[in-house]
Amino acid sequence: MKIATIAMAALTGLLVLNGAPRPAAAEVLRVLTGGPSSSLNVAMNRAVVVESDTPFSELSIANPGIADISTLSDRSIYVLGKAPGRTTLTILGLDGGLIANVDVHVTPDIAEFRERLRQILPNEPIEVRTANDGIVLSGIVSSISRLDAAMQLAQRYAPERVSNLMTVGGTQQVMLKVRFSEVNRDTAQNLGVSIAAGNPRGSVGTGIFSDGSVASAALSGTAYTSNTPRFGSLGVRLGGGSFAAQVLLEALETNGMARTLAEPNLTALSGQEASFLAGGEYPIPVRDSDGGISIDYKPFGVELSFTPRVLDDNVINLTMNAAVSGIDGSVSTGPGSDPVLAFRRRETSTTVELRDGESFAVAGLLEDDFRNSARQVPWLGDVPILGALFRSADYQRAQTELVIVITAHLVTPTRGEALMLPTDRVRPPSERELFLNGQVAAGNTRGAVAEVSRQEFGGSYGYTMD
Repeated sequence: MKIATIAMAALTGLLVLNGAPRPAAAEVLRVLTGGPSSSLNVAMNRAVVVESDTPFSELSIANPGIADISTLSDRSIYVLGKAPGRTTLTILGLDGGLIANVDVHVTPDIAEFRERLRQILPNEPIEVRTANDGIVLSGIVSSISRLDAAMQLAQRYAPERVSNLMTVGGTQQVMLKVRFSEVNRDTAQNLGVSIAAGNPRGSVGTGIFSDGSVASAALSGTAYTSNTPRFGSLGVRLGGGSFAAQVLLEALETNGMARTLAEPNLTALSGQEASFLAGGEYPIPVRDSDGGISIDYKPFGVELSFTPRVLDDNVINLTMNAAVSGIDGSVSTGPGSDPVLAFRRRETSTTVELRDGESFAVAGLLEDDFRNSARQVPWLGDVPILGALFRSADYQRAQTELVIVITAHLVTPTRGEALMLPTDRVRPPSERELFLNGQVAAGNTRGAVAEVSRQEFGGSYGYTMD
């Protein structure tokens, strides 16, 4: 029985030696009795062996959550890193005296992180270092997407403890050329008939003559003013004496067209937002909680904001928000003599990918409003032919079409001497040019700029239209 116990103990010891981490596989730190305090760096989930020159009797670790310890012999200590941080290992001798205090610094396992980084981003010269309990990345990467990939991988090893000192090489500035083109077409027709009959003591009427005072004034020969919009009118008065009749025909036809064109050019760094507004700001009174009135400003006009991201192979990922808005005078709200007008707004938001010099269009923003109404005297307006004298008809139609064309370019800065400003084309005139020649602006005398400045823009086209 004793022999079996001894064999079992030997087998158990052999298994422990084979199963436990061997000191030879770990780094070794040697401490001397009475020597200066030592510092020990341990990677998380890795181990380091601490060897003492004299036997020890007691060990203690200040924070077991950061590092774990176990004895290999009376002179060797096995230290395992558990979580990033700092703690202290205290070693006491056989007489209870202090052998050494070891400052244990547990850091993320950057050896494994470096290996994974080389596998995922093999051609990126990214340097990895540790700082306190975090990871520091530095170097020059080829694109913003590879930078984001390295940061996401680093967050796996040191969550919320990653410092980014990397920079992106190559062209990382994007210029966006945008063309807004909007066309509004409006047409309206109005035909109204008003009839009044009676005498100065009493009358009946339709249309604007449905007001008794207006009808009596018209029958008595007094001039009247119509409140309805009109461009042409025809009035006929019949009868005399104790009976008179007045017929008024009013007609209106309008046709309008408006064109809005804006061509902003914006440049932004990859990952940064750029915005543009060509229009204005409309003041809106706002009542606060104290009963006072403050002014809030709402922008209107052509608005654009975009965020570019340069990906691999110079592919541009573009997130864009565009809007065209204007003040709508037909709708208002608020009491008093100064009502607040409404806004008409068309906007779009999209995310696309394109290469340098490629374009895409946002179209199909078509709006078509149609309104048709008729007002008539009951029963009399339904009489064939003669019923037209007892009816008034309105017809309105409005069409709006908006097209946005976007072109993206990768750009780099240039020297200021190569750029030309619009003010370079003209200069203030001299006294002789102003008073003798009547010139309000003097242009350059040579070169292509002088040719442009000599052109006459007072014809049927505008300055930037043709």
